[in-house]
Amino acid sequence: MAATARMTVTAMLLVASAISLYCAEASSSSEFVHKTITSHKIVIFSKSYCPYCRRAKGVFKDLNQVPHVVELDERGIPISYDGSKIQDILVNIVGRRTVPQVFINGKHLGGSDDTVAAYESGKLATLLGIETTEEPEL
Repeated sequence: MAATARMTVTAMLLVASAISLYCAEASSSSEFVHKTITSHKIVIFSKSYCPYCRRAKGVFKDLNQVPHVVELDERGIPISYDGSKIQDILVNIVGRRTVPQVFINGKHLGGSDDTVAAYESGKLATLLGIETTEEPEL
């Protein structure tokens, strides 16, 4: 009976330790997301293989702007893999788990379609405080 009680207590301690570790990692990931968003003019949460992410990154290349890109699928060793946790955090911030998620001056712009639409309308240049040169129609 005492051995069973010890095993139960040990199992409960292991579960509590795992939960504590998960919460600490989630907190660390949350701090990383918030610090990243507020520390950079342009932030893109992306995945390296995603065509929509490449499309959004291409918009900034066209504007001669260099975004801070967080490739969620490349956040591995030595950083504990937290790409999935970051996507969970983004759900709480923007209501979406999909990538890309683009932030300008700490504010959420949206995904790929939103970024392209803002670029085409001139809103993105305005948000970035840059002037664009209009190509004359021939």
